Parts: sequence; structure tokens; C-alpha cells
Amino acid sequence: MEIDRAGLAAFLRRRRELLQPEDVGLPRGQRRRTSGLRREEVAELCHMSTDYYSRLERERGPQPSEPMIASIAQGLHLSLDERDHLFRLAGHAPPVRSASTVGEHISPGLLRVLDRLDDTPAEVVTELGETLRQTPLGIALTGDTTRYTGPARSIGYRWFTDPGTRELYAPADHAFLSRMFTSGLREVATLRGPGSRAARYAELLLAQSAEFRGLWDQHEVGVRPSHVKRFVHPEVGALELNCQTLLDPEQSHRLVVYTAVPGSESHDRLRLLAVLGPRALRCPVSPEVVSPHGAGRSGRRDVVAARRTSVSD
Repeated sequence: MEIDRAGLAAFLRRRRELLQPEDVGLPRGQRRRTSGLRREEVAELCHMSTDYYSRLERERGPQPSEPMIASIAQGLHLSLDERDHLFRLAGHAPPVRSASTVGEHISPGLLRVLDRLDDTPAEVVTELGETLRQTPLGIALTGDTTRYTGPARSIGYRWFTDPGTRELYAPADHAFLSRMFTSGLREVATLRGPGSRAARYAELLLAQSAEFRGLWDQHEVGVRPSHVKRFVHPEVGALELNCQTLLDPEQSHRLVVYTAVPGSESHDRLRLLAVLGPRALRCPVSPEVVSPHGAGRSGRRDVVAARRTSVSD
């Protein structure tokens, strides 16, 4: 497929003009003359430089890679049909959509809800516990878990391979959480079948973790998360947070929202965490460098190159 530069530019401009700041969780400001979003605002939402995005709207620059197009589609809050159209305009085949394949494109509706939760810890996760997006207070609570790559993107995988993952959770809950992650992975691996990402994660954990092997041999299913999660935060201490989940059945994504009982000690500590902000807790990047979008080396160079340029629009 060849890139349709004129069609791509026109589609991007139109989608940008239709979006308002409040649609994506941005302040409107008092001196806004642009009918929709500014190019620099879209570039920030898409995690790229303004210069790179502007060149696409002006029918210039290199052909964007698949990871870059996926990032633009997410930043512009496109639906799955709109995302697929964008891929074709950019000269790429859209990601495969099937019952056995779960994508990572968050629906516009779920994003709109997340954008309005700036004062609440919240995250969008896949059925394998891979974090796709977090609120600032969500990052302050658990660290930036979107930065992990490869199998380590899954909290269930990290639970059995990275001891540091457990430090954030109450020790009394560790045995239950081990059962829960094992049970959940078995259910998803059975649902998605051999060759799925879930099946691959199970194979890796069977080879790496004796604890996981023992639990896997129990064939336990149906172990569900507790409505109350107990965290041990290094800055603010123990937190008991209620956990509410909103499911997007089309993509099997979950919006997880954490709240504290008003007037409780956890509520006060959560308010303190909001003051400390996302810098309160940082997560290291996994040493395994695998693109979350399945990009090859050329795709990663595309992203890196785009972020190195920073010319204002």
C-alpha cells in the first residue's frame, strides 16, 4: 500500500478541528482562537514533536511507521473504524481484529472518562494486566507502569519475575494475589488459545518461576480481585482503596478506578499523594526492549527521531 499524503493530511486536520480541549482533558484557556485543538496539543497527546505532526498535516516528511500511526489514532481519540482508515491512508494494513486478538487501542468513550479523573488514581489495562494509560495520580500511586516492555508489561508476569513488584502491596495479600494472577492467566490463555500472548506468558512463567508452576498445577480458575486493594506506598504509607472497574467488552479493556472512604486515614494519605504528584514513585524500565505495538527496529527509530525534534508550530 502507498501512503495517501493528501488524504492523510486532510483527515488529520479534520479530526483535530473537531476535538475540543475539554474532550481530551485539556484546559481551554481564555485566548483560544483555534476552532479545535492546536497542532502542539495534538502532538503532545500523540507523544511526538510538533514539527513531526505538522509535517504530516502539510503532506511532508517520511512515511510514518505503524507505531506512530497507532499513537496518533490514540491521541486523536479515534474509533476503531477511524483508526483503521488512518492506517490505510498512511500506507499500512490496519491491525487485525478478531475474537482471539485483543488490541491496545483504547475506545474514545473510555478515554473521555479517564480524562475526567485527574484527581483520582485510575488506569486502563488489558485483560493481561498491561497498563495502556494512567492518570497522574495513578502514576503517583503505582509508578509509570506504561513504561514496561515485552512480557514485563503484564503485572501478572512481573509478580512472579520481579520481586520489587510485590513491595507495593500488603504482604498479607501476596498469597492471594499469586493465586489470582495465575487463575486469571489460565482463563485468558484458554480463551485466546495456543499461540496467544497469554499462552506465551504462561510458558515463560512455567520456565522461570517455581511458585507459578506450583499454582498452575492446581488448575484453579475464578479467583477474582478483591473490591478493596491494600497498598504500601514508600512515601505515604499504607492505603486501603476501593477498586471499581468499567469494562469495554469490544476490546476487553478495563478502566480501574481507586477511591478511598472519605474521612479515613487512607483518604488523607491519598490527598497527600496528590500533592506529591507522579514523581512520588517511579518504576524502572524493563531491560527487555520490545515495542508494545510489535514494531521492528525501523519503527522504534521513527518514534525516537520524532521525539528528538522540537520545533514549535
